[in-house]
Amino acid sequence: MADRPDLTSAARSMAALITGVPDDRLGAPTPCPKYTVGDLLDHIGGLTVAFTSAATKDLGESGSPPPGDAANLAGDWRTRIPADLEKLGASWREPGAWQGMTRAGGVDMPGEVAGVVALDELIVHGWDLARATGQDFVPDGASLDAVAGFYAMFSGPDDEAARGDAFGKVVPVADDAPKLDRVIGLSGRDPSWSASA
Repeated sequence: MADRPDLTSAARSMAALITGVPDDRLGAPTPCPKYTVGDLLDHIGGLTVAFTSAATKDLGESGSPPPGDAANLAGDWRTRIPADLEKLGASWREPGAWQGMTRAGGVDMPGEVAGVVALDELIVHGWDLARATGQDFVPDGASLDAVAGFYAMFSGPDDEAARGDAFGKVVPVADDAPKLDRVIGLSGRDPSWSASA
């Protein structure tokens, strides 16, 4: 699959965001409903391990994950999660990761779908974390194109049921808005979200 996305850049961008989180922002709100920064960090840590296992087909007892909870963050989160993100990026560079069936979060799916879902998680939660902590986030264009293509599959006017509980309603964004804003709108988040709002 020559056109499969490379998750390395998005994983490294997320790692940089995590190392830049100020300690005094752990209790701050995020664009991710019901999550503080600390809750979101715990969620990112969990999804990183889950999607690495999905890539390597080390499925074990992959059930539905609990919601992110800052109380679960171990003291080494600022180094552990970035190290795990490096493994995530490397695992999806292996051609076998994109082949056959796998599982993440208790959901069975083709490897080629799981890889794009993992990328989506990195991009959208990277934006969440950047917005909540006042950091810059500039994902690469190829990653944005892959995630936009993923959302295009279920973002039409008759696709509300297909979005399920995982995504909110599409937030309309101008056609000439930056590509990241358009992707964030497709995810169901408002690109104008601000921690001070």
